[in-house]
Amino acid sequence: MRQGLTIGEFATLTRLSVRTLRRYHQAGLLEPATVDPFTGYRYYCAEQIPSAQVIHRLRELDVPLAEVKSILATDDPQRRADLIAGHLRRLEDELERTRAAVVSLRRLLRPDPDDLRVELRSVPARTVAAVRGRVTLKDSTSWYDAAMAELDAAFAPHERTGPPGGRYANELFTAGAGTMTVYRPVREPRATGRIEVVELPPADLAVAVHPGGHDDIGVTYGLLGSWVVEHALAVDGPVDETYVVGPRDTPTTADWRTEIGWPVFHLTPESGDR
Repeated sequence: MRQGLTIGEFATLTRLSVRTLRRYHQAGLLEPATVDPFTGYRYYCAEQIPSAQVIHRLRELDVPLAEVKSILATDDPQRRADLIAGHLRRLEDELERTRAAVVSLRRLLRPDPDDLRVELRSVPARTVAAVRGRVTLKDSTSWYDAAMAELDAAFAPHERTGPPGGRYANELFTAGAGTMTVYRPVREPRATGRIEVVELPPADLAVAVHPGGHDDIGVTYGLLGSWVVEHALAVDGPVDETYVVGPRDTPTTADWRTEIGWPVFHLTPESGDR
């Protein structure tokens, strides 16, 4: 009486190698339907073909073995879908980090002498509507999005007097956590919910414009930092960013313009625009 599909036959039907099927067995991912106690030969049944192919696709996506086992162990389709979706989100995040690194490296390896223009600017004190909080660097983007959405909901376009901005404590970058302040200049700032009325002090800033998306904004930060050092200036206080054109204005990242302003002091007589 035929015991089932031999491992070679099963490999042919699933397009998986015999070695891969043995590895799945050893890892406890796909047990053969039967194993001959005398010969040790593995036999599979046709009903195991979909499971073998699912395992193979999951491993191609680098799903950890423990998660593959969890996915296979659940009979709840929604739970299975949630587990897979969670891993896909992590893969997408990793791809985004890789893409950002590639963009930055291209700018660093092919420097453009006209890539940076710096303006020394004195900014007066301003009263703005703002949301403040202590945030970790890894959560900064989601925190910013939520804070800006709250400001947008509270102040209609006709109430706004300028582009939004952010003020970021140096500790956010040096220690991985620090105070973030997201603000909008408006005609009549008022407190509501998390929004408070904040007085931004006057500052002398070294300002550079970062064009495009933020994947490589760290390169512009580095170029501006080099300029500050070359001109014998010292950084004094938190970084300011002004989103002259941003995602709330256009989905076309090439059109974005972000002003980076570093508060500085000890200006030298020869310092100026470049």
